[in-house]
Amino acid sequence: MSRNTLTRRTFLVGTGATLALSACGTGGAGGSDTRTLAISAIPDQDPELLNRLYPALAERFAEATGLAVAYRPVTDYTAVVRAFELGDIHLAWMGGLTGVQARVRVPGATALAQRDIDADFHSVFIAGAASALRPFDTIQGLRSLAGHTLTFGSETSTSGRLMPQFFMRKAGLRLSDLRGAPGFSGSHDATIEAVASGSFEVGAVNEQVWKASSAAGGIDASGVGELWRTPGYADYHWLARPDLDKTFGAGIQRKVLDLLLGLDARDTEDAKILELFGAQSFIRTKNSAYDRIEDVARDLDLLR
Repeated sequence: MSRNTLTRRTFLVGTGATLALSACGTGGAGGSDTRTLAISAIPDQDPELLNRLYPALAERFAEATGLAVAYRPVTDYTAVVRAFELGDIHLAWMGGLTGVQARVRVPGATALAQRDIDADFHSVFIAGAASALRPFDTIQGLRSLAGHTLTFGSETSTSGRLMPQFFMRKAGLRLSDLRGAPGFSGSHDATIEAVASGSFEVGAVNEQVWKASSAAGGIDASGVGELWRTPGYADYHWLARPDLDKTFGAGIQRKVLDLLLGLDARDTEDAKILELFGAQSFIRTKNSAYDRIEDVARDLDLLR
């Protein structure tokens, strides 16, 4: 048993029922129960994975803050931003673009922490064998996608749409150069499946999901392959509403941040959370880390 497990189990016996009941509460500003710290996340992967990760994390937030905490799943990226804007959720795991969109709508919202891999994140362009496309080493290779079908992930995905389209434009490849309009699969898993099935010849995906799918044997290497890995950029992060301390009490934001930064891969229980996030640790971040994402989003007219 790890060094903190006994304490956690004792605490969660008392909080488990509260967590379950609080998820159904309504009322208060923005339609949420102000006694319940509501968390959510962009639905960028298999719902089964998300439903294992975030309820477990809600328990950890409850332990750290002494509050009732509820995970509120949403149907798409836009819904997370809207719920954050309305105050229906107070703390959200956002992509770079959705985080910027939320901060534009909620002035004063704060980027708190990102994973160790998020300061230098990457997208991957993948292709099915039938496309006859071959891997390339430079951004100019993106021009070879002209005349092929391509799917992004969500329309507001940083790694599955925003940055891939940015690099395509930088290479001189226009969306009109593709064969037909680009698709929007809705998630990275769905993009991989769309390319594997032959529905689209090319896809743009999150490098982390691509690697995880490859490692799990979920990709037939003879059927789908990697074309190019983009340069790095800042991506996922936890975003807090500006009224977090006012709503729940002074120091709550600090307690949330301390929990995230304190997760230790050497601790058995912490390691489970970090593994589901695909990280070794969380690190501090700030709003300015996403200035480049904001500039690209404005250029592509995605801040609305």
